Amino acid sequence: MKVVVLDGYTLNPGDLSWKELEELGDVTIYDRTSPCDVIARSLGAEVILTNKVVLTSAILKELSPTLHYVGVLATGYNVVNINAASDLGIVVTNIPAYSTMSVVQHVFALLLNVTNRVAHYSHQILCDDAWTRSSDFSYTDTSLIELYGKVMGIVGLGRIGSAVAKVANALGMSVIVFTSKEASELPPYIQKVSMRELFAHSDVLSLHCPLTEETKNLVSAEKLQWMKPSAIIINTGRGPLIDERAVAQALISDRLGAFAADVLSKEPPSSDNPLLSAPRVYLTPHIAWATFEARTRLMQICVGNIKSFLSGNPVNVVNRL
Repeated sequence: MKVVVLDGYTLNPGDLSWKELEELGDVTIYDRTSPCDVIARSLGAEVILTNKVVLTSAILKELSPTLHYVGVLATGYNVVNINAASDLGIVVTNIPAYSTMSVVQHVFALLLNVTNRVAHYSHQILCDDAWTRSSDFSYTDTSLIELYGKVMGIVGLGRIGSAVAKVANALGMSVIVFTSKEASELPPYIQKVSMRELFAHSDVLSLHCPLTEETKNLVSAEKLQWMKPSAIIINTGRGPLIDERAVAQALISDRLGAFAADVLSKEPPSSDNPLLSAPRVYLTPHIAWATFEARTRLMQICVGNIKSFLSGNPVNVVNRL
């Protein structure tokens, strides 16, 4: 069996082993693949693994004589034309729930950096000698924020949103959510509210809903007007959930307290992305999923998906055949 990994570097930059995958057949691993090289590198492959390399309808048709399986090395699978794959009888799988707690951890890493200014003070001490030159034992040049008693608002209450709610509750925050779930299904510490109530009452707003036509630009100029000027928005979901220009303008005009995110609408971002020059923006480069433990689980699930497919009982299939 010929297996091609089109962009394996982000999953395994060198600290994991491809051994279990390589035991399944003739495996070729590329760190990265440009769009113009996809077909040439994939010809004759029975199995293709991709993270962010796009497999269009035309590409799938070109490869379909031999291609039987596409494994997406992520939870989201929009990089594959699902309808074309189904029409061609190609099984497409994804990797669900491998990074839940790593993403939750990152949500609060971003939030605590905003409220406790950890990166700021570390830089002040190590690069500017600010503490060394201080007249007092405790040096501050910014205000700090206590989360206890604040309101955590969450959009979407799947695995990640539910876990974020649990941690927020443990920190003494009140938790309100916008969710399709019935109020009777929710734990007693979670209150279901309308979208307007969510934006109006949240001290912290964390986004955990899927990206759809309905949720694109969910955080819009209109909804930002509903928010407290001290509010903090956290986005570890999908970049296009945010109207980036509207958020940047709200920060510039002091109508929003802070914005922290691990995702942007275009990745890597363009140098003219308005968030890169707006005040009180805290960004990380799409790494919430990338702990060693989460990537290890991803690799294990990926191999398990292929083994299940080869046994005739595919799992984590995202298309209809």
